[in-house]
Amino acid sequence: MQNIIFFGDSLTAGYGLPASAAFPTLLQQRIDSLELPYKAINYGVSGETTAGGRQRIASVLQRQPVDVFVLELGANDGLRGIPVRETIQNLQAILDQVQLKYPAAQIVLVGLEFPFDLSAFGSHQYGRYAAEFKALFRTLAEKNQVAFVPFLLQSVLGRRDLNLPDGVHPNAEGYKIVANNVWAVLEPLLQASSSFSG
Repeated sequence: MQNIIFFGDSLTAGYGLPASAAFPTLLQQRIDSLELPYKAINYGVSGETTAGGRQRIASVLQRQPVDVFVLELGANDGLRGIPVRETIQNLQAILDQVQLKYPAAQIVLVGLEFPFDLSAFGSHQYGRYAAEFKALFRTLAEKNQVAFVPFLLQSVLGRRDLNLPDGVHPNAEGYKIVANNVWAVLEPLLQASSSFSG
């Protein structure tokens, strides 16, 4: 059995919902239905920033072997207006640590877009930050040659019927779509690895 580590914030943890509704659990159900030899482990921590993840990653990597690593962090950086360059440095440091300890691990970077309305800060400033924030994930994925989920909340963001009352976190129905977004990238990778190792 190989381990898939989902390392992220509240979006990975499944904030406000039972663990069974979080997208790593939904993906485990698909993995099991296909009889693929993988175990999904949810290391999502609500409120986590990329800086927090950078501090936490070493202890997570020591707990079990890592065969696939799915990195979903950055939303809380955006919410706090942390400079994009700091987010990039922290995510790169996390990727570096994973690759150093588990050089054979498959890595998936999850893209995020800045969903929060900061128009009060001035539309020009907000627009530039939002654009830089969105772009950083694809740039990092290409630089590190890792698999890439373009936008975790594709088709979920901004839809009241798919989010909790806070308008930020998906509800159980929303997470089904989130799981689809990740699975589209993750499944081919798992199928290829499984057939290669089998």
